[in-house]
Amino acid sequence: MKMEQYIRAIAGTVILLTVGLSYIHSPYWLWFTAFVGANLVQSAFTKWCLMEDILAKFGVPKSCSQPR
Repeated sequence: MKMEQYIRAIAGTVILLTVGLSYIHSPYWLWFTAFVGANLVQSAFTKWCLMEDILAKFGVPKSCSQPR
């Protein structure tokens, strides 16, 4: 998988998880959901994503053609 696919999968998982936790446990979990959404918006404008840096440190390639 490409890094972009990992980022989308992680963001989607975190959003679904925190929405579920807000329903089951506490509505304060929605603050984390908002944080993830805000990071997605800022990365669209700044072209910088913290999760991209984290995944790069774990050796995830930016595209399928790059060697691991």
